[in-house]
Amino acid sequence: MKIRLFHLLLITLFLAGLGLGFRHYLPWPFMEVMHLLQKNQTIADRVVEFEKVVYDRLLPAFDAVDVSYPPAKVTFVGIKATRLLEVWVAGPDDHWKHLKDYPILGMSGRLGPKLKEGDRQVPEGLYRVESLNPNSRYHLSLRVDYPNEQDKSYGRLDGRDNLGTDIMIHGKDCSIGCLAMGDPAAEDLFILAEQTGIENISILLTPVDFRKTELPANMPPVPAWTGEIYETLRQELNHLI
Repeated sequence: MKIRLFHLLLITLFLAGLGLGFRHYLPWPFMEVMHLLQKNQTIADRVVEFEKVVYDRLLPAFDAVDVSYPPAKVTFVGIKATRLLEVWVAGPDDHWKHLKDYPILGMSGRLGPKLKEGDRQVPEGLYRVESLNPNSRYHLSLRVDYPNEQDKSYGRLDGRDNLGTDIMIHGKDCSIGCLAMGDPAAEDLFILAEQTGIENISILLTPVDFRKTELPANMPPVPAWTGEIYETLRQELNHLI
């Protein structure tokens, strides 16, 4: 076993010298070795690793909307019904521009808020980026500040105390309760958040795009207070048109 692990390590180190793209095709044992090798990476290390490729990918979009990079503010809008993550940016003038969209490659659950640990639901509401993880098993990740104070307040109202945690926006293409965006998108979002400053990032997680449609008639039952969240989401989305 030790010899096999040593061989995997040597092969992985060799492949690492060939460039970044090889990682997407490695079987899981190699990925585990890569994770062990990378678990001490810092945010600064990841910025050095991905800054140029992200800049090259995003600069044309910033030029198209006439916003300087990095922007003053960023809003991520995750729309569950269409499995889409919109990125909106603003300069110092607070004028919001639609930068680009990313498909959500992996997401579990149904329409409606997250209520408890293990319900496989993606939260719904207004959130912030709590932290960045440069050593995620899912390439790179942004931690969502769920449960926030509003979630905890509704939990107390309902008598719920195990609300769940560890909600991320991350790479790869599979997830339970998080948003899996694929590795290139995760790189873009991670670097954009780091260079904008996570204190300047907002996250809207919504069941549908209230600018275009209403909740479906077959919407699963939700708590009565959910209407308050949806009204807030409607108001916030109206600023992003």
